[in-house]
Amino acid sequence: MNVRNLFLAIVSLLGSVASFAQSNLLNAKSPDQIGLKTAAQLNSDNDKPLAYGYVHDRDVLMGKTTWEIIDLSERINFSLYFPIDTANVGSDRRSLYDVLTKAMKNGKITEVYTDSYFNTKKSLKDIEASLSRIDTTDAGREQINAGQSVSQEYIMRQDLTAQDVTQYKIKGYWYFDKRQSELKYRLLGICPVTPDVYTMNSDEKDYIELFWIFFPSAREVLHEAKAFNDKNSSMPVSFDQILNSRRFNSIIYKEENVYGDRTIEDYMKDNAQNQLLESERVKEKIRNFEQDMWNY
Repeated sequence: MNVRNLFLAIVSLLGSVASFAQSNLLNAKSPDQIGLKTAAQLNSDNDKPLAYGYVHDRDVLMGKTTWEIIDLSERINFSLYFPIDTANVGSDRRSLYDVLTKAMKNGKITEVYTDSYFNTKKSLKDIEASLSRIDTTDAGREQINAGQSVSQEYIMRQDLTAQDVTQYKIKGYWYFDKRQSELKYRLLGICPVTPDVYTMNSDEKDYIELFWIFFPSAREVLHEAKAFNDKNSSMPVSFDQILNSRRFNSIIYKEENVYGDRTIEDYMKDNAQNQLLESERVKEKIRNFEQDMWNY
C-alpha cells in the first residue's frame, strides 16, 4: 500500500468514529440522549467508503479469480457473526446477515443474484421464500381435510435468523498492478450459507447458498453498519473495512480453471487434509507471482 492510500485509509477509519451509535455517550443527561448527534456533528458527518481507484485493463499484468469460505465458527470471524440477538444490544449493532437482509428489504441493495457469476437476478419475493417456511401441524391438516379453515394456533412459521448462518462464501479477484507494482485484491461478491429452511428440523440439514450480492453495489450500506471492535470499542470498524482489508480467515475452495471452474472438492474427494493443502497451494501460487516479479 502506498503512502497516499495509507493516509486515506487512516482518515476513513478515524471518520467512522463520528458515525458510531455511541456518540454523545459522555455528555448524555439521560439514556435516550445516547447516540444523538449535535448539529455540528451532523454537518461534519460526511463519511464515505474509501473509493476504489480506476484500474485500466492494460495495467493488470496477472489476474486470478478465487472463491473462498469464511467459517463463522472461527473466533477471528466472530465480528461477522455476532450479535445474533439484537434485542439486548445497541440499536445500530447488527450482524452482517441482518445488515444485508434488511438493506435488501428496504431496497438499498438491489444487485442480488442466484449464483456467483451474476447472470440471473434474484427477486425479493424469491429471497423471502428462502428465508421463511410456513406450514401447518397435523391438527391443522385435519381441519383442512374436514373442509374447515385452519386456526392460527395450528399454523407454524419458521424463519432463518442470523444464528443460522454458518459460513459466508466470497468471490474475489487477485491481480498484479504493474503501474503500482503490487499484488492487490478486489472483492466481487458475498453469499451467506445457511441450512435450507425446509430441512432445519431434520437430522441431516441441507446447506444452501441463499443469494449472491455484487459487493461493490453494497459498499455504502456496509460502510454505514459498524461491527464491534474488541480492542477499542470507541473506534468501531465497518463491515466494508473488515471485508476490504481482509480482516478474516478463509479457505479457498475454488479457483477459475479450464475444467469449468471445478471446486477443489471435485478432484480431491473424501480427503479433507488434501483439500486444505490444495487450498494453501493455490494461495502460494498467487503470492509467488508477486515474489517472482522481483527476481532478476
